[in-house]
Amino acid sequence: MNIEWDKLGFGFMPTKSNIRFHYENGAWSEGVLTSSFDINMSVAANVFHYGQAIFEGMKAFRCKDGTIRVFRPDANARRINSSARQLLMPEFPEDKFVEAVKTVVADNADYVPPFGCGGSLYIRPVMFGSTPQMGVGPSKAYELIIMVMPVGAYYKNGIKPVDAMVSRDFDRAAPHGTGHIKAAGNYAASLLSSKVAKDNHCPVALFLDPGSHTYIDEFGTSNFLAITKDGKYVTSLSESILPSITNDSLLTVAADLGMPVERRKVRVEELADFAEVAACGTAVVITPVSRIFDGDKVYDYHCTEIGPVLKKLYDRMTGIQYGEYPDTHNWTVVVK
Repeated sequence: MNIEWDKLGFGFMPTKSNIRFHYENGAWSEGVLTSSFDINMSVAANVFHYGQAIFEGMKAFRCKDGTIRVFRPDANARRINSSARQLLMPEFPEDKFVEAVKTVVADNADYVPPFGCGGSLYIRPVMFGSTPQMGVGPSKAYELIIMVMPVGAYYKNGIKPVDAMVSRDFDRAAPHGTGHIKAAGNYAASLLSSKVAKDNHCPVALFLDPGSHTYIDEFGTSNFLAITKDGKYVTSLSESILPSITNDSLLTVAADLGMPVERRKVRVEELADFAEVAACGTAVVITPVSRIFDGDKVYDYHCTEIGPVLKKLYDRMTGIQYGEYPDTHNWTVVVK
C-alpha cells in the first residue's frame, strides 16, 4: 500500500475489506469481512427494478492523540432505520450497526489518513433488496454492506465559496414523499437539476419546498444554513429534507458558542437578508456560498473566502472530529 495522502480526492478506492450482512426469513446474519468489492445478484433483483436502496455516510478520523474515532455512528444507525421503515425494509439493530462500523474501520486502520493531512476515512453503509422478483412489492431478502475508503481534504487550497442556482423547474422530492430519508432514488432525482445548475456555472442547486416553491428546502446533496446579520444560525424546517447529522451537530456547536439558533421555515426572499450562507454535509462539513442566482435575481454575499461566523463553526466542528477540542457531547466513538 502506497497512498499519497496529500493527493487524495473524494472517490472510490478499494481497501483491505468491507463487512457484509444478509437478511432473510426475518433475521440478519452475522457480519462477514471480505476483501472482494464485487457482488453477484440476479438481474431480477428488487433493487434494480423497484429501487429498494438506502445508504448512509459518515467518517472516521485519525486524531491528534493518535486514536481513531468515528463521528456519531449512533445517529447514522438511527437514520438508516428511519429510511428502512419508510421503504418497508428491515431495520438493523443500532448497537450491532455501531459495532459493525467499528469492526470494518479497525480492519482498515492502515487506510485512515494521518492526523494533520486533512483526510479521513469515509464510511458508506448501503442496504438494498436482493430478491429476484417481477411483481411490485418489497424484497424478501436484503444485503447490508459497509465499505470504507480514505478521502482527502475537500478544500486542498483553503475553503472557497461557490455559486448556487435556485431550481424552479425541478423538485428534489415530492410532498409527503421520500425527501426526509436517505434513499438512493432521491439523488437520481436531483441529477438533472444539478446538471442544469452546473451548465450555468453554479456547482450546486438549491431546491424549494415542493408544495408551493415559497420556502427553501435544501441544496442538492446538503442542508441549507444561513447566518443572519445579527448573528443567528438559521436552517430550514421542512418535511421533505434529509435530517442532516452534520447540520444537527453544527446547530449544537453554534449554541455552545453562544449563538441563537433557529430551525424554521425560511422564505426565499430572506436570502437578501443573510450575512453568510452555506451548504453543510458529511463530505465537506461547510461549503460557503458566494452568490445565489434565482432567475433574474442575484443574492450576492460578497465573499471570496469563508465568512467569520462559518469559519468559527467549521473550526470548532472539525476540531471535535480530529480530537483538538473536547468532545463534550460524546459524539465520537473510539476504534481500538
